[in-house]
Amino acid sequence: MNEKNNCADPCPIARCLAFLGDTWSLLILRDAHIGLTRFDQFRKSLGIAPTILTRRLATLTEEGILEKRLYSERPPREEYVLTAAGRDFLPVLMMIGAWGIQYRGDVPSVRIQDVETGKDIQPVAIDAVTGARIGTRALRFVMPESDG
Repeated sequence: MNEKNNCADPCPIARCLAFLGDTWSLLILRDAHIGLTRFDQFRKSLGIAPTILTRRLATLTEEGILEKRLYSERPPREEYVLTAAGRDFLPVLMMIGAWGIQYRGDVPSVRIQDVETGKDIQPVAIDAVTGARIGTRALRFVMPESDG
């Protein structure tokens, strides 16, 4: 893990937000999931300054969310593709989008559809252990035990 983004907080939410808690990073991941891979594609889609995009792509690459792949040798050009960790972030993005539609849906929103059925998806978070929808049962945050 990139040391400058290393967060010692025992909370996994805080540790992830140390490098992902930025609007640009989340939007880059959104665009990567819809198939964008090249610097210019991200820049055009997001309207982001090249220096900011360079930093965000570097961080996402250092953290193992994206990886660089050479797509042209002459001239040398690289693209950014999702790693397994990046692909596993898709449900998080979908949950953020669903929350946005419900609580910030005062303007027409992009709809996300299942390709096979053509129907809008309605993501929910389910606890794999109990099968219960997250938010329907009481939860607690348990701190790790210290060695001392």
